[in-house]
Amino acid sequence: MSLEFISLENIQEIAHEYGYWAIFLGILFENLGIPLPGETVTLVGGFLAGSDELSYWLVLGDATAGAFLGGICGYWIGRLGGLSLLIRLASIFRISEARVLNIKEQFSENAVKTVFFGRFFALLRIFASPLAGIAEMSFGKFFVYNLLGATAWASVMVTLAFFAGRIVSLEQLVSWVSQFAILALVILVALIFIPLWLESRQVKEVSSED
Repeated sequence: MSLEFISLENIQEIAHEYGYWAIFLGILFENLGIPLPGETVTLVGGFLAGSDELSYWLVLGDATAGAFLGGICGYWIGRLGGLSLLIRLASIFRISEARVLNIKEQFSENAVKTVFFGRFFALLRIFASPLAGIAEMSFGKFFVYNLLGATAWASVMVTLAFFAGRIVSLEQLVSWVSQFAILALVILVALIFIPLWLESRQVKEVSSED
């Protein structure tokens, strides 16, 4: 996030002024696809709880509720029309509809893991819920794993900031967490797309031999 108005300093000021509402709405809006740094908002909330400016349990509840409700909205956005939009966007990058449907099928096979663990990866935290809707994951299953994932993610982020914020600066903590999330995303993308690339290369080699 490079936009000046959502710098760490501004997030701290907003959190000081609006408290729990700032935390809840910041995380909710990020999960709806609005470019807000929900992870940073959560860390700021945990940091303020660690300095006794906010309640740990209320910050944790806010973070969990924002992530959970945002995930529900994202799911229905994907379920009610996301596939056609995804196919149109993919065509811009010359990705065929067949490839999109193949990715959809692969996501369906790993939907539970993606919904639960996706919150710990940069960008995937935003797109996991709409993708679950696009993949037509049952709402009941999504509801359970979205709730578990939101609770696990909020607990880790808020607790980390609550305790680590007493040892290192908030700026350093945010930097470390952001770097970890980006590194994890890069590794995940490599694990997904390298096998697909190798498979595509093998198919081309077999076709050329024929």
